[in-house]
Amino acid sequence: MCSAITIAVDNSSHTFIGTISMEIKVNFLDKLRLEAKFDDFTVIADQSIRYKGDGSVPGPFDYFLASSALCAAYFVKLYCDARGISTENIRLSQNNIVDPDNRYRQIFKIQIELPADMSAKDRQGILRSIDRCTVKKVVQAGPEFLIEEVESLDADAQALLALNSGGNGKTYIPGKDLPLEQTIANMSAVLANLGIKIEIASWRNLIPNVWSLHVRDAHSPMCFTNGKGSTKESALASALGEYIERLSNNHFYAGAYWGEAIANAAFVHYPHERWFKPGKKGTLPSEILDEYCLSIYNPDAELRASHLIDTNSGNVERGICALPFVRQSDKEVVYFPVNLIENLFVSNGMSAGNTLAEAQVQCLSEIFERAVKREIIERELALPDVPQAVLDQYPHILAGIRALEEQGFPVLVKDASLGGVYPVMCVTLMNPRTGGVFASFGAHPSFEVALERSLTELLQGRSFEGLNDLPPPTFVSEAVTEPNNFVEHFIDSSGIVSWRFFSAKSDYAFVEWDFASKGIDTNSDEADTLFGILKSLNKEAYVAVHDQLGATACRIVVPGYSEIYPIEDLIWDNTNKALLFREDVLNLLSLDDTSLVALLDRLENNELDEYSDIATLIGIEFDENTIWGQLTVLELKLLIHLALEKWDEAHELVGAFLQYNDNTADRKLFYQALDAVLAIHLDDELEISDYTSNLRRMFGDARMDAALGALDGSVRFYGLTPTSLKLEGLDRHQRLLDSYTKIHTAREKRVLA
Repeated sequence: MCSAITIAVDNSSHTFIGTISMEIKVNFLDKLRLEAKFDDFTVIADQSIRYKGDGSVPGPFDYFLASSALCAAYFVKLYCDARGISTENIRLSQNNIVDPDNRYRQIFKIQIELPADMSAKDRQGILRSIDRCTVKKVVQAGPEFLIEEVESLDADAQALLALNSGGNGKTYIPGKDLPLEQTIANMSAVLANLGIKIEIASWRNLIPNVWSLHVRDAHSPMCFTNGKGSTKESALASALGEYIERLSNNHFYAGAYWGEAIANAAFVHYPHERWFKPGKKGTLPSEILDEYCLSIYNPDAELRASHLIDTNSGNVERGICALPFVRQSDKEVVYFPVNLIENLFVSNGMSAGNTLAEAQVQCLSEIFERAVKREIIERELALPDVPQAVLDQYPHILAGIRALEEQGFPVLVKDASLGGVYPVMCVTLMNPRTGGVFASFGAHPSFEVALERSLTELLQGRSFEGLNDLPPPTFVSEAVTEPNNFVEHFIDSSGIVSWRFFSAKSDYAFVEWDFASKGIDTNSDEADTLFGILKSLNKEAYVAVHDQLGATACRIVVPGYSEIYPIEDLIWDNTNKALLFREDVLNLLSLDDTSLVALLDRLENNELDEYSDIATLIGIEFDENTIWGQLTVLELKLLIHLALEKWDEAHELVGAFLQYNDNTADRKLFYQALDAVLAIHLDDELEISDYTSNLRRMFGDARMDAALGALDGSVRFYGLTPTSLKLEGLDRHQRLLDSYTKIHTAREKRVLA
C-alpha cells in the first residue's frame, strides 16, 4: 500500500527579522565544480554534461531535491524508532512535477510504501511525521534571499541579526539587571567585537512558554551553547550569556592542546596567572591552595605537582599554572591550579551577567541546584508535591505543564528545597510509552524562577522523540549511587533515578519558600543570601572574576561541595595523562621501533579504556569523519603491533575490533581483510598466494594492498595522515585554536591598554 504527501511550492514573499542558522562557505574548483564547506563537512557539486559540466557529482538543485526526501525519511525513522517499528519494509520516494508554463513552480510528490500489516494509527502517524519535515516547512513558508557584497567574509563578524522585539522595548525579567533587549544587544556586541560570528542552529518551542535554542561559532562549531527561557528573548539572552561565560572561563577549550606558540607565550590562560615550580621530590608548591583546600584535595599527601600540570600547554618545564580566587570569608587571594579546576568542576559554578552580582546569583544557584540534586538522587529521597493551589499562582508555567500532559507525558512538580533550606525546585516527566523518566531541577532565590527553570531545562534542545531515550527508574541502589550516574545527570540530566523518588510518602514537608529580595539592589542582596547558605553549611567559597573580554563573568568554586567529578580523579584519572601520549601519537608515522615499543607500553599500563577515543585522550579536535577522528586506544595498539610485526597480538586485537568496535563500513572491511591475511600468515599449512585472488574479489584491490602491505611492512598505520605537534593538516583543531586566539589576543590587548 502506498500513501502520498504532495507539496506545492509557492514562492510568495515574506519579510522578517531572524537569526543566522548556518554559515556555508563556497570555494570555486576546476571547471564548473564547486565546494561547499559547513561544520566538518564538504559537499562537491557539479553540473550535468548538458549544462557543460562533467556530471561527476550531483548539481546544486539535485542536492536541494534530495534534501526534502531525506528529511521526510528522517522523520519517518524517528517515528518508527520511538515505537519499535522496523523500517525494513518501508520505502519512500519523491518526484518533482514541473509546471510547463513556469519551471519555478513545482510540486514535490512524496510517496511512502508501508507494510500491509501496519495499523491505521501508525499509518496516519507516519504521514503526520512526514508533514513535520523541516525542509518542507521552510520551502512552504517561502524563504527570502538577501544578497550583499562585503569586504571580507572572514572579517564580517556580525554576531546576530536582531530579533524583532518591537523596537525600543524594555522587557525586564527576574534575575536580570538590564532589560532583555539591552542584554542581548550588549552580549551580541561583545561577541562581534571579538570577531566571533554566532549562528543559531535551531529553535524549539514545543509547549507554551518554553523556548530553547542552540547557538554556535560559525567558524568553530565545537564552541556552542544552549539557551532556555519562557520567551524567545529570554532564551536568546540565556544562550548568549552561557556562550560568554564559557569563553570567559576558557571552557570551550578545556582539555585541548593549544599549540606551542601559546604554550610559550607571556601568558597561557589569563594575564594574571602565576606559575609555580614543584617542591622537592615533586611535592606541591606552598603558594597554591590553602589549608582548607589541601585538607580536601590532599588529605593523605598523595597529590603530586605532576598531577597539576595543565593539559592545554603541556609545558612541564614552566611548572603549575594557577589562577587567583578570592576567599569569601576574609577576601584573601588563593591560587587554584587550572588543572584542578578543569578536572573536577567542569562548567559548574560559571556564569556571565550584566553585573557581577547577577552573575554570582546564577553561579550560586547552579551550584545549589547540582549539589541538592546529587543529594536527592544518591540518598533516594522522596520529595513533596507542590499543591495545586500553589501552581495555580503561575498560570504561564501551568500552561506548559498541561501541554506536556496533553501529549501523554505525566508531570510531577516537586519541592526540592529539602524543607525550605535550599532554593531548588524539580519537575519530573514520565514517559508511559517507554517507561523512562526525566527529573529536571532548577534553582534561583525566587520560587517562581526556580520552578520556571526546572520546566524550561526539561525541554532544552529536546524534541518529543528525544524523550523516548530516557532511562527507566530502578530499585537497584548501586546503579543510582554510582559516580558516573551523577556525571550523566550533570551532562544532560539523562541519569538514572530511584523508584523511591516516586513514593507518595515524602521525606520532607512542602515549603512555599522564597529567598528573593524585594529591594532595589536585589541581585546583590540575593548573592549575599546564597553565600550565607554556604556559610551555614561550613563551606568556604572562592570567586574568580573574568572581565577582560568586555563582559562580566565569574567562576565560584566550593571545595568539597561543587565538584562534578570525584576528587580522586586528580590522581587516578587526570586529564593531563594526555602529556604521556600526545607528542608520540601526533608523531606516530615517524616514530622508530624503540619509540613505538615505549608508546605501546604506556598505552597498556595506564588503565585506559580500550574503546575510548584518541582525540579525547590527547586533546586534539580531529575531524570526526577521518580515521584519526574515529581512532580508539584499541585500534592504535593494533596498528602499533602491526608496525612492530607482532602478528599474534595484532590478530587478537583485530578480532576484538571487529566484535566490539563501531566504525565505518569501509574500515571494518579493511580489518576483515586483515583478519583473513593474518590468519593465513599465522597458519604454517596455508599460503597467502592460494587465497589472494578471491580475497581481492571479496575486499577489492585497495583494501587488499593495504592488508598485504601491513604484512610486508610497505604500509604502516593505514589510513592515518602525517601530523606533529605543529598540528599541520588538522583543520578542525586549527579552527578551535582560531577561536581561542581571538580570546587570547583580546586579553593581551587589555593588558597593553
